[in-house]
Amino acid sequence: MSFLRKFFLYKCLFALTCWNYVSLSVEDELFTSASNHFPEDGSNEKMNSLPLRYTKSHQSKTDSGWVVIQNTTESLSLSEITDSNVKKLVALLSNFRQGSKLQNLTLTNVSVNWNALMEIFQTVWHSSIEYFNTKNVTQLLNIKRYKFDYSGTSMKALTMKKIIITDLYFIQDDLYEIFADMNIEDMTIADSEMIHMLCPSSKSRFRYLNFLKNDLTDLLFQECDNLHQLETLILKKNKFESLVKVSSMTSRMKSLKYLDMSNNLLRHDGAEVQCPWAESLAELDLSSNQLADAVFGCLPANVRKLSLENNQISNVPRGMAELQSLEELNLASNRLADLPGCSGFPSLQFLNVEMNSMLTPSAEFFQSCPRVRELQAGHNPFKCSCELQAFIRLERRSGGKLFGWPAAYECEYPESLRGTQLQDFHLSLLACNTALLLVTALLLTLLLVAAVAFLCIYLDVPWYARMTWQWTQTKRRARHSPPGDQGSALQFHAFISYSERDSPWVKNELIPNLEKGEGCVQLCQHERNFIPGKSIVENIINCIEKSYKSIFVLSPNFVQSEWCHYELYFAHHKLFSENSNSLILILLEPIPPYLIPARYHKLKALMAKRTYLEWPKERSKRALFWANLRAAISVNLLKADANLYEETD
Repeated sequence: MSFLRKFFLYKCLFALTCWNYVSLSVEDELFTSASNHFPEDGSNEKMNSLPLRYTKSHQSKTDSGWVVIQNTTESLSLSEITDSNVKKLVALLSNFRQGSKLQNLTLTNVSVNWNALMEIFQTVWHSSIEYFNTKNVTQLLNIKRYKFDYSGTSMKALTMKKIIITDLYFIQDDLYEIFADMNIEDMTIADSEMIHMLCPSSKSRFRYLNFLKNDLTDLLFQECDNLHQLETLILKKNKFESLVKVSSMTSRMKSLKYLDMSNNLLRHDGAEVQCPWAESLAELDLSSNQLADAVFGCLPANVRKLSLENNQISNVPRGMAELQSLEELNLASNRLADLPGCSGFPSLQFLNVEMNSMLTPSAEFFQSCPRVRELQAGHNPFKCSCELQAFIRLERRSGGKLFGWPAAYECEYPESLRGTQLQDFHLSLLACNTALLLVTALLLTLLLVAAVAFLCIYLDVPWYARMTWQWTQTKRRARHSPPGDQGSALQFHAFISYSERDSPWVKNELIPNLEKGEGCVQLCQHERNFIPGKSIVENIINCIEKSYKSIFVLSPNFVQSEWCHYELYFAHHKLFSENSNSLILILLEPIPPYLIPARYHKLKALMAKRTYLEWPKERSKRALFWANLRAAISVNLLKADANLYEETD
């Protein structure tokens, strides 16, 4: 090969190499990655993700004035677009006709006028770009009608965030009709203080519209018939107020499936008006509004997922809503006092009622809602009492259907149990079963009454009560007796108490031996010393009071005598009330213990503690018996009476 031929070949190869290098360098420098429209607030709106292939990221200032943020063969991301470099940008984008690899374009910090922005849009519209994103568009001046050519485009999605219009006076329709008539499927205009949007002038291709964080009102898309293909509509953080008008807006959107109306000012007063929702609407987000119980009278009939979180709902009215297809219901952060029933939601599977006002939620929830697979009821101010026990048992029977158990379920009341997990709270069956508690209390009361009655009968309490009453009445009459009455002065050495059956011994042995001979003893006997006209009990008390001693002739006959019992009771009462040693017991005949009635327990105590005299059967021992008896009752009545008055004083 000659030198000339070699030189020519090398020159051609060099030229071809330089051309390829220039071409590739332009694409490598300018192609950058571009993300699809993702909500900057982290919400889970339904966005279309892009399958992008990212390469090495870098940021560099170009001679054209813009900054290259990131580039790949499919994506280009530029910043700092101004009026001065718009023409260069348009010239650059004009090279990427349909069929080029560039699909994603992102422009950030765009400070241009209206015509320049429309020129960029028009160029992009006829390029290979499918996903166009702009952010921080400022200095938007001189807005006027622009004849936009929508034909022959590859565009699928447009995202515009933080658009600031500085032009104060312009025709609104000139701005909105540009975007309303775009023949693309997805469009996002977010955080731009947009107050309105026109209905498309013809049948629109829109499937996805996102107007997050603007100033849109109830006038949006009223009587709009050209959004038949729209499936997703996001109107979060705007200024909608009427739920009825929102439903009317959707009524002509025949394909609408998802609607986000959260963080607005929506109300519904419960007036009997129709709410004509789109029949295709399956998911509706009405959280963070001002809706109350009446909202259940204005809901789409075919909705499957419904969020009413953070509203003012205190009750789910029965019979108001018939949502046969509803599967998921979010009622968190409201004012519910109890779990709602499922009479209007037969298909409900998931329910969220966290952060409400439920103290003791009903335990019959899963019975009325058999298809529910998960219940989120944590973070409520639970009142740990008997009424809550049934709800706690519900968790065991439900088989793990309570979401967040046990960490999210704690006692709020009473103060002593605050912070205690419900699984650690227990009360006895008796404490929580009212019927069982009443039966137990009744049985204990009956047992107590029976025991008291038995003791009263066994110990003869009524008799003692009656005797105590007689004693107090006699003492009262004695205190109110005339001053000259000497009723309480000692007149006898001893009062004799005996059974009528033992009267022969008393009359033939006791009285003759004590009242005759040396040291004559004055005895008080009922037959001769009871005062006519007074009651027997009063006579007994008076005789005991007037006697220094009381002699009781004990025998089996004595314990069987009612009056002997009275006399023993009053004498024993005097023994303790005056702290005197006034009782003398004579055992005339042995008394078997089984013959002594239960009410004679005082007699048993006296015979066990005090010395008593036994009547001897042998005559030789009787002289000693009388001597001991005389010694026991020997006393100077006048001196004893004086001592008694001194003690009384």
